[in-house]
Amino acid sequence: DLVKISSDNDNGFFCKNMVALLRNAALCSLWSKIALSTINRRALTTTSRLLKDIHEKVSYPGAAESHFTSEMKFIQSIAPIPTYRVMDRHGKIIDPTQEPQVSKEFAVKIYKDMITLNILDFILYEAQRQGRISFYMTNYGEEAYIGSAAGLDSQDVIFGQYRESGVLLYRGFTLDSFMNQCYSNEKDTGKGRQMPIHYGSKELHFQTISSPVATQLPQASGAAYALKRDGKKNCIMCYFGDGAASEGDFHAALNVAATMKCPVIFFCRNNGFAISTPALEQYKGDGIASRGIGYGIDTIRVDGNDVWAVYNATKAARQLAVGEHRPVLIEAMTYRVSHHSTSDDSFAYRSKKEVEYWKQLDNPIVRFRKWLENKNWWNEHEENSFRTSARKDILNAFSKAEKLSKPSVTDLFNDVYDCPPQNIIDQRKKLKTLIEKYPDNYPLKNYKNEAIT
Repeated sequence: DLVKISSDNDNGFFCKNMVALLRNAALCSLWSKIALSTINRRALTTTSRLLKDIHEKVSYPGAAESHFTSEMKFIQSIAPIPTYRVMDRHGKIIDPTQEPQVSKEFAVKIYKDMITLNILDFILYEAQRQGRISFYMTNYGEEAYIGSAAGLDSQDVIFGQYRESGVLLYRGFTLDSFMNQCYSNEKDTGKGRQMPIHYGSKELHFQTISSPVATQLPQASGAAYALKRDGKKNCIMCYFGDGAASEGDFHAALNVAATMKCPVIFFCRNNGFAISTPALEQYKGDGIASRGIGYGIDTIRVDGNDVWAVYNATKAARQLAVGEHRPVLIEAMTYRVSHHSTSDDSFAYRSKKEVEYWKQLDNPIVRFRKWLENKNWWNEHEENSFRTSARKDILNAFSKAEKLSKPSVTDLFNDVYDCPPQNIIDQRKKLKTLIEKYPDNYPLKNYKNEAIT
């Protein structure tokens, strides 16, 4: 039958049958005998091509999009990922199609929040230096991330690191709330249990910040998966720094989000330093964005000092996350003008000249103000007037918070358990006995209640 097929000179039909035969190892020897005597050169060439096509299209489960090649080549890098920008450093729109169509009120609110955050940082930083609060971290040079808050829905859940005060400010966290938390007073919703700037707000869907680096990343992936399971049309926004991307939690979080198709946006503030470690000493490769691609996550790198680039990217990322259950990684390129925190002296590892250079080169507040002025939506008089009123309001909240008592000592033992176990009850009794025995060493007059119950 095979010889007959060959004599019909229907090479295509013949080759297809031979390919089928080749899949059966038992017929391979028969094929080799017949091929030598009955297949013409054209049929053999066609068969070879078909076999080659099948061979090249086969892929292994671990890399389904790969293809075979006879070229041996080690890959070290890909082309550098470009940085998306809407405004240049003079507030000029580069491509008119990318300028967001927003109202004056919307844009001015973002700008006012940036100024307010800047003044708030200055006052609380100085307060720490005077010993009035224990710790603080500023946002100098990174204020444009407030554009990301504007690109989200108010019901989207935030997992922050500790430099996202502007997100809370945009959502309506009051100046009193900022001050009460930093002073750990009786009106602090965290009851004085957290370090300053470790904010949280259930009403504003802002998860309480914790100090260990990168722990919020896997939590964000898990929370996003929960939103997906509940069928809610919201996403998780997770902020972190470039230093957090060197932690194992970063890799676990991205892998879970990608494989489980979680509606989460990972927003990396790449400000050039992981505390005292500059980026060039922290990793080799094309920033943080390239890692998102490696995990199969939609990724974009943006100018982190450009409010509208951050805003546009966040809006588009949210559409992917909520509409298609696709995690997104945004790498916002910026520069940390301030010290890492009040516990850091950045001039020990970088020069003052370098910091001043970046201050002058690309201040995100100045850049956005120029854009507003170009549209005649802001002027010098409004600038001076708002700065004066904002500073007055902040100092007023500062003064009120400083005069309030500390939370009740009894709160040390509350909220952890619904029904306190015996060991907690025993600890409370021991503390009460200790305070009563040494009242001079434990001045309860500074606390909400002057007795432990």
